[in-house]
Amino acid sequence: MKPSFFLRMFYREREYTEKNDGDFSLAIRIFIDQGHNPAGFNAGAEGFGIREQDITYIVGQYLYGILSEDYRFLGKLSRPTPETTLGYNNTSSLRERVAQANNWPADYFISIHANASENPDSNGSEVYVMESYSTAWYLASDVLAEIVRRLGTKYNGVFTNPSLYVLRNTKMPAILVELAYITNYENNQLMIQEPYQFAYGIYVGLLNYLKLPQILS
Repeated sequence: MKPSFFLRMFYREREYTEKNDGDFSLAIRIFIDQGHNPAGFNAGAEGFGIREQDITYIVGQYLYGILSEDYRFLGKLSRPTPETTLGYNNTSSLRERVAQANNWPADYFISIHANASENPDSNGSEVYVMESYSTAWYLASDVLAEIVRRLGTKYNGVFTNPSLYVLRNTKMPAILVELAYITNYENNQLMIQEPYQFAYGIYVGLLNYLKLPQILS
């Protein structure tokens, strides 16, 4: 399958690979779930010619790259390549993401998405968790605060949604990040132009939650 124009702009024959040197036994394991498949079943929303699955892929790759530069973390991607397709239908796609995280096993699960609405004025960032005032809820609060501070998006809040498969079935604290609205033009352009900043916002939010200092320049 041929990558979209937006994805080709990002994907310049560069791919991040997991570090295989050093001792990672004490590293904090972060499973990065880039929401949706590249096409077909479990594909994402679209807005202004931009596909959600391309945004989530790129932001996830950037987040993986950032974590790879920080010896305190070990990252793993659900979609290591733009063509990676998980499962054979919607349910199995979600089940495979959860199984990868549980079997690794991850310490934290971060699912990356872009929101959509029939109302083009709907905008802003929000994060979903399984239950309020849980470990995931506090992590989500710090991640959302940093995304809003860094990108200037509207703070929509942290919400509980136990019906979300990836939140309900993961064995570690799990959050689902809605970066911004792909169907709002300003938000759409922000995600196209600043995917690295969204990724870095998630990273700093994670640091803030863990009370770890920033060590990357």
